[in-house]
Amino acid sequence: MTYQLLTQQPNYGPFSNTAYSNGSNQTFNSLENMHNGIHGFVGNGGHMSDIPYAAFDPIFWLHHANVDRLFAIWQAIYPDSYTTSQSDSYGTFTNTPGGKEDVNTRMSTNAYYETQLTHAALTPFHSDNSGTLYTSATARSIRSFGYTYPEIQDWGVSASQLSANVRRAVNALYNYDGSISKRDGNSGNAVSAPISMDYQWFANVQVARNALPSGYFVHFFLGTPPASAATWSFASNLVASHTVLFSYIISPNPSPTVFGQIPLTHALAALVSSGTILDLTPASVTPLLTSQLSWRIQTFDDNAVDATAVSGLKIYVVGQEVQQSASASEFPSYGPLVPYKGVTSGKVGGSGDGEEV
Repeated sequence: MTYQLLTQQPNYGPFSNTAYSNGSNQTFNSLENMHNGIHGFVGNGGHMSDIPYAAFDPIFWLHHANVDRLFAIWQAIYPDSYTTSQSDSYGTFTNTPGGKEDVNTRMSTNAYYETQLTHAALTPFHSDNSGTLYTSATARSIRSFGYTYPEIQDWGVSASQLSANVRRAVNALYNYDGSISKRDGNSGNAVSAPISMDYQWFANVQVARNALPSGYFVHFFLGTPPASAATWSFASNLVASHTVLFSYIISPNPSPTVFGQIPLTHALAALVSSGTILDLTPASVTPLLTSQLSWRIQTFDDNAVDATAVSGLKIYVVGQEVQQSASASEFPSYGPLVPYKGVTSGKVGGSGDGEEV
């Protein structure tokens, strides 16, 4: 998911957070989506999965350093894209709902609070001893803070050369070359032809953020999940999990819809390798997913939740063609994400053909 996000999303809004669906091309992945996953998987009922307490776990700081690194890498690749002025209907602990947010200030006007405020966006972080607060504009570049990361050697190079250098580093770190050996379905022996990774698959998830009174997982399986929910997180047929963190912000407005995207390609490639399916084309994959793809909802304390109790839950499968680049400093070319809603039609929480998402 890291490679897909860095190589396929040039726009700051949908890149940055789970509130964007980028529905025109079905891209539901975001940096916040990946960030939330680590909080859920590492915490799993402990400090890291409960946002008010997460920073008490030392791994929180390693995790957020890497989030900062991924953001800086993305900025080096797409230096002209950044936050734009928009409304925040939900608000934060210090900003009222209904305000306009931009790189410098937020003007908040809302009848619920009966107040109008103008203040810097990044409370409570001060840039000096007199109480001046950082804004998105003044905190845009890590260079202004005097540090960098190994992939971002941003001295003595132009912006275009830096972008090319960082793309090369991303390709070296994250690009999967599709070199899994395919196995003969009868003997189980590896055969010479590698698996074509020219088609990739995802599950899109849409749900109300505070659909439950605590954080929760949406676990995806190929086949029937184990009977005991306590074993779901490490089940052998678990494909991937989507994490939804609970928001403690009190707002007069309904809980926002959040979006996520879960990779399926790696599990499907393993089935090609074992000879279970022929290849990753829709003709081979959609029948298997229709019969085998399932999901379960689980709170961070390992309790199962009926999917019918999760408001706004909509899940469907998408796939896209991928053409690898011959250049080490260029990214693959991606086709549009095509919905395959027949795969999830009739399943609880699944979106069917013709249903709007």
